[in-house]
Amino acid sequence: MKECEKLKIGQLIKEYRKKRDMTQETLSIISGVSLSSIEKIESGVTKELSDSSLKKLSNALGHNFILEKDFEPNGFTAMGLFCGAGGLDFGFKKAGFDIVYSNDVMQAAEETYKYNIGDIEIKDFRDVDKTKLPYADVVLAGIPCQPFSNAGSRKGINDLRGQLFEEVIKTVDIIKPKIVLFENVRGFLSSKDENGLTMPERIRKELDNHGYRLYYKLLNASDYNVPQNRYRVVMIGVRNDIAGDFEFPEPIEDKSKLTIGATLNKPLPTDEQVEVWKLSPQSQDLIQHIPEGGSWKNVEYDLLPDRLKRIRDNMKRYHAPNFYRRFSREEIMGTVTAAGTPENSGIVHPVENRRYSVREIARFQSFPDEFKFLGPSVQQKYKLIGNAVPVNLGFSLGKALREFLNGK
Repeated sequence: MKECEKLKIGQLIKEYRKKRDMTQETLSIISGVSLSSIEKIESGVTKELSDSSLKKLSNALGHNFILEKDFEPNGFTAMGLFCGAGGLDFGFKKAGFDIVYSNDVMQAAEETYKYNIGDIEIKDFRDVDKTKLPYADVVLAGIPCQPFSNAGSRKGINDLRGQLFEEVIKTVDIIKPKIVLFENVRGFLSSKDENGLTMPERIRKELDNHGYRLYYKLLNASDYNVPQNRYRVVMIGVRNDIAGDFEFPEPIEDKSKLTIGATLNKPLPTDEQVEVWKLSPQSQDLIQHIPEGGSWKNVEYDLLPDRLKRIRDNMKRYHAPNFYRRFSREEIMGTVTAAGTPENSGIVHPVENRRYSVREIARFQSFPDEFKFLGPSVQQKYKLIGNAVPVNLGFSLGKALREFLNGK
């Protein structure tokens, strides 16, 4: 790493440490980096700190300065549609894109998005006058996933929300961006339109008719420095006059720092209240009998509520569901859901009898600790975070598209 980059990181470390009201001595203890090295890097003596020590410090502070180092604005612009709290937009902003327009229908997202990213229009996108939208090099379209989810009705394009992709096609036809990015759940691959075409083929056909070629891939967020196994389909439409073949970013090799234990073992911000959505009395009682790494299958039969007893009595019929999953600290977190229900997601803390806090699940979505969730109720914050695209996945895609558009 260049000395000028180390100097900038040394300044960032000092700022983040002070923001968390953390002494240099405390940082030395939790990071394993000597006190003298921390003192020198913060004072500008950059040669004293190796890249491995920088990684230790960034992990201790809950922010990966090396892998998530912000890029300077690169002249490229992006538009965020159905952006919610802004995980994808924030990732692209960190990759150097200027966000020129954002839209979502959820009022609960407005205050959070404005505080962390910038202006947003809260309006049904079907009612937006597309002819008045600004030009953007990249259109980010995280279409609501419910029509395509394995847990939903899978009505696909026939669902009202499924039709939103046609609104994006109208936008693409009007502003002619260089790139359009669609993002959705794994079920998107097999969901079909009214003519029996899978959604990827439907989008390929539509984009081809409008002068774009399609690249798509099923990605696991943990391959891109996100402490969560979360599979998403990412589709990249490239305008036909843009030369070259887009290549998705390469997965990381070392996931040892992405475990639940590594994610939780960092000081929480001192400038915000710890918010935890309380469990129902039945769930609160049940999880006390589930060990770290276990699930409802570890609970004695007599302690189960009647509904779960019926399922336990016929596991084959119910496909042996793994309710109330309690991941261990050595595992990588499962998919964070918008519902935040303990029955159908690993939302239970590994050693404490509670849900993960708002900040903890935000970390599993790779939101940095300085990203604040404001305004709505605690339940709405869980929904905003669970619906978001993980920031680091957005950053990796933004970086790859930045390099592609630069011809590298």
